[in-house]
Amino acid sequence: MNTVTPTSWRQRLPSAVRGEVRLDEPMARHTTLRVGGPVDAWVAPADVPDVQALRAFAAAEGVRCWPLGAGSNLLVRDGGVRGIAVSLEKLRRLARSEDDATQVLVEAGVSTGKLLQAATLWELGGVEFLGGVPGSVGGGLVMNAGTVLGEFKDVTHLVRSVDAAGRMVDRDGAACGFVYRGSAIPSAEIVVDAVLHLRPRPRADIEADVAALRKRRREREPKAIPNAGSFFKNPPGDFAGRLIEAAGLKGRRVGGTEVSRVHANWLVNASAGAGARARDRASGRATAADFIALIDIVRAEVERRFSVTLELEVRIVGDDPAASAAISSRGDQVS
Repeated sequence: MNTVTPTSWRQRLPSAVRGEVRLDEPMARHTTLRVGGPVDAWVAPADVPDVQALRAFAAAEGVRCWPLGAGSNLLVRDGGVRGIAVSLEKLRRLARSEDDATQVLVEAGVSTGKLLQAATLWELGGVEFLGGVPGSVGGGLVMNAGTVLGEFKDVTHLVRSVDAAGRMVDRDGAACGFVYRGSAIPSAEIVVDAVLHLRPRPRADIEADVAALRKRRREREPKAIPNAGSFFKNPPGDFAGRLIEAAGLKGRRVGGTEVSRVHANWLVNASAGAGARARDRASGRATAADFIALIDIVRAEVERRFSVTLELEVRIVGDDPAASAAISSRGDQVS
């Protein structure tokens, strides 16, 4: 009697998309913190229709998809992630509208630095706030990334995303529900592109503002060491970094991680990167569990000292039941 061995969704996946597929891909390769276990499948769709095809495939297979930007605001647990991590790195279209020269079409995989560079060359102001901000446009839109010079909500005209069934969804800026370091764009959707409305501005003026912002960031942020930028949102009327420093936590260590001695709202991978001290590199590789333990220490001490509950700006995903229970009990979004 002949038997047919059923194939798994992982085996069928490469034939469902035109882009790149990697199975059991270590997520430490795709986050700026350089930690994290493997994902079942990492996929970089070739274009927007390929994103739609991937989502339709995943829906039919009952497999979860989640978007991966530049990995600059992401902490992946050591147990890895089940499902499909969708890298948008191949979605790189960036162009001015033929109908309105102040409107810019930008796909989600374009880096924030590339967008700022193009806007400067076109003498279009409005995204100066991206000076020195790492990451991709897609992730920046979802979290409403910004600095003292502004944020994405100030310039977003239209956002397009792909829902769980592979259908396109259009939202104008108001419908995105932008708030401080967040938006109402559903987590079940994957942002693929946006139309930004900028304004004519002399290149010299843009460059002056960007240079000042970058100088400010260079003076107050760690250098040459893996990090995810600010770990906590600023509470109303205050700064997370000020509270953490006032709690005496600068330099606090857990394993290979540390509360930066330069900026207290940056938790860094002290065991890696050009900025790591030799003894730190020799002491062992940092883990996601180290970061989560350090998060718990920082939040507990700030709450004890100042009765302020710090809310995470960094997104945590993946498998680690004990850590998941601890984090979710405090109301943070985890996946």
